[in-house]
Amino acid sequence: MPGSPVYLDHNASAPLLPEARDAMLRALELTGNPASVHGHGRRLAELIERARGQVATLAGAERGQVVFTGSATEAIHQALVGGARALGVGRVAVADGEHDAVLKAAELSGRPVLHIGLDGDGRIEVAGLAAIMRDADARGERVLVAVQAVNNETGVVQPLGAIAALVGPSPHYLFVDAVQALGKLPLDFAATAPDMMAGSAHKIGGPVGVGALLMKAHCDGVRLLQGGGHEQGRRAGTQSAALIAGFGAAATAFPGRYAAAGVEVLVDRLESGILSMADDAVIFGGRVERVGNVVNFAVPGVANTVTMMGLDLMGLSVSSGSACSSGKVGASHVLKAMGVPNELAGCALRVSFGWSSTESDVDAWLSGFETILARHRLRRGRAA
Repeated sequence: MPGSPVYLDHNASAPLLPEARDAMLRALELTGNPASVHGHGRRLAELIERARGQVATLAGAERGQVVFTGSATEAIHQALVGGARALGVGRVAVADGEHDAVLKAAELSGRPVLHIGLDGDGRIEVAGLAAIMRDADARGERVLVAVQAVNNETGVVQPLGAIAALVGPSPHYLFVDAVQALGKLPLDFAATAPDMMAGSAHKIGGPVGVGALLMKAHCDGVRLLQGGGHEQGRRAGTQSAALIAGFGAAATAFPGRYAAAGVEVLVDRLESGILSMADDAVIFGGRVERVGNVVNFAVPGVANTVTMMGLDLMGLSVSSGSACSSGKVGASHVLKAMGVPNELAGCALRVSFGWSSTESDVDAWLSGFETILARHRLRRGRAA
């Protein structure tokens, strides 16, 4: 049993970085509205512009391509709902394993939604997207394609290069949900094919309540919230300088902290430990490239509802998938799209690491999980 709570749910939200906290506290000491032209407003506006540059650097974007939003979910809705209105698209295409925010925004776009399948490893089927684009070309319509860079549940790195090679030279548009890629994989938004891209502060050790939509110049007319001229007229609403400053500080600090944590070594340690306890364990996406901080696995017959409750009582925090679709613990739509049987999907757990994770966290979690497996085997033996 761990001596203190262990947090291994970084894909849901990363702990706040000290650098982000300090930047927020400094901003909170200032008074004013960043849209005001007087000195108080200008000081806040300077903080925002500094943070805009910091986020742009992390995403490989130009400073002016960064639009701050209230969350990544808002950024996604601006890209898909606002994009469907502004870009003259006839349909929206999404992969079946996308985050619920993307799937819901596609539904709300007012356009027919086309679905791109996943293969058994959780990778987007590029051939399916190519067929959608050929059909759209024959119809003379444009499609807004929405895909993840990294799946939030399995950590599978999606074939963005192949997708960009299809969409980039075409008249169609490409939106990338980079929430789980930002800070973990190199991004080069300015020089690559995506027209729009979303990111989130709290996934990289920044505060909850601020995200970003990166937009190429030809997408500047994409709007969701209307009102004042904030964010160069691209997102109405008075900016929270404190939250944005925290986002900027996290964008600068996170890559070094994340690398220093050695999360890939921790993942290897965790997977080896799981497989040594249960040789029938299944690692989802284990045969393809994954971002190095997450393990989504299942031990057949060990329901995630039971495991989650047991781990939580031991002070060990993990999840069964996306926190944004939780409240429910059960089978994942991502695993369903991969063709995973419901019985096995109902056993899936996601363990995700980040900048504050340590080897002792892994060992504590493995000890707790071993206890739960032993209880399960004891009950199964009695029932036999």
